[in-house]
Amino acid sequence: MTLDIKVPSIGVEGAMEVIEICISVGEDVEQDDSIVVLESDKTTVEVPCPEAGRIKSIGVKVGDKVLEGASILMLEPLNTNLDKKKKNEPESIIAESEIKKSVSPSTKSSIEKALKEVQIPDLGGSEQVEVIEISVSENQEVSEDDTLIVLESDKTTMEIPSPYSGLLTSLKVKLGDKVSAGDAVATILSSKKIEPTANDEVVSVQEGLIKEVSVSQTEQTTSQSMEQKQSSVSLSINVHAGPAVRKLARELGADLSKVAAKGPKGRILKEDLNDYIKQQVTLAQGGGESRHASDALPIVNLPDFSVFGDVERVSMDKVQRLTATNMQTSWLTVPHVTQFDEADITEMEAFRKKQKKAADSKDIKLTPMAFLLKACGYALNQLPQFNVSIDMQAGQLFQKKYIHIGIAVDTPNGLVVPVIRDVNTKNLWELAEECQTLAARARDRKLLPSDMQGGCFTISSLGGLGGTAFTPIVNTPEVAILGVSKAQYKPVYEVETNGFIPKLMLPLSLSYDHRAVNGADAARFTSLLSDLLGDLKGLLL
Repeated sequence: MTLDIKVPSIGVEGAMEVIEICISVGEDVEQDDSIVVLESDKTTVEVPCPEAGRIKSIGVKVGDKVLEGASILMLEPLNTNLDKKKKNEPESIIAESEIKKSVSPSTKSSIEKALKEVQIPDLGGSEQVEVIEISVSENQEVSEDDTLIVLESDKTTMEIPSPYSGLLTSLKVKLGDKVSAGDAVATILSSKKIEPTANDEVVSVQEGLIKEVSVSQTEQTTSQSMEQKQSSVSLSINVHAGPAVRKLARELGADLSKVAAKGPKGRILKEDLNDYIKQQVTLAQGGGESRHASDALPIVNLPDFSVFGDVERVSMDKVQRLTATNMQTSWLTVPHVTQFDEADITEMEAFRKKQKKAADSKDIKLTPMAFLLKACGYALNQLPQFNVSIDMQAGQLFQKKYIHIGIAVDTPNGLVVPVIRDVNTKNLWELAEECQTLAARARDRKLLPSDMQGGCFTISSLGGLGGTAFTPIVNTPEVAILGVSKAQYKPVYEVETNGFIPKLMLPLSLSYDHRAVNGADAARFTSLLSDLLGDLKGLLL
């Protein structure tokens, strides 16, 4: 029997171009081997073979435009036995294929409907996000909304829940893998969709197969681990790349063994090769912006601390590493200047406390941060030179027409900066509610990457902790950041009364990029903030 393999549903509207054919007529392929690579305006997709077989004919060629459902090739399934499959497939995949072969046609139909593939949902625009935790194992019963895996991007951690209840028959990812939206996570034998008449038979077949393969599970895991080590040693010799990539590499004289593969199953994509070529050109030209800021720093040779006492080496987590790298880059590349000032918030605090009953009725905590956001939104609108990003290579400024402000949140897992959008269009209650929501999500590690993108300006408040002033580091590519310390009562002289009266003074520390902002503008900015925070009528209007 010959199977007609067609373009599956890949979530892309319109035709996609065939940019690579990974197989040839007469070639034997395994299940999930890539057969063609398709490309749209915004993405590249590898189409896997749905099952093992021999290629009888290929119905497309490079450059063809294909739609969902279009025929790709004709496949003659191979009559391989279970032992042959064990060489190349995980035990869970064997279990799935044997389930389908070991039941009657009517039961098989119901099981195929019950086998559900779990895919990575939309990650807010992030791609190649690292798998840092796997919360389940194969042949485990899972319930709907149980956490399957945990992903970590630049600034946040995301849990991927199961959309189904049932038996997890296979895991498609491992620790350290990089995944994007649409990538397969696992296959679940859903207990909700199985017909009652077929359910008992399905479960019994599944349990029988699990018993058969569970004995060799440890050996299989050990074997896979050894294979991974061996493959890493021979990576420079045997690279995983398609014909089109190899041809391009030959034309450019590039050594594919030195190219970092980011495609599925360690496959080198055209993008990987292009990135490698760009890096080599940059190095040949003497560096440039792509070089890491830390490359210019001398290496600090640390002493052997253990001679002084007990020590423990603890690896920095991803958030800590990225925060340290970004802060170092900003400090080395931005000429920082800090402008200090104070704001009289006596009237503001009195007003805020009077709103406690109204805030409680709305289930909102009205903090000083809402007032700071309102004032900074107004100031950015009045002084747009603070709402830019600078491109030194092109000698240009990006003047932003929107006002999105980040708020630095201290969490047990490190510093994160969620962004509140369109601050200048929102009232105090809206800003307070959004602050409260984003801060809670930050502490629970549930921020999406999109929650931390698009900032124009940042506020870092240490008012709840103490201090009189500090010099915050500009969060590039922004050009300014406001630091807020703990408010204190101070005697302030008033001309009208010819005497000193106690005032609640809030310390302000404005760090800015001196390439984009001059000192006079910084003084105007802090003075305007001080006036706005000291006069609620001006702020609210």
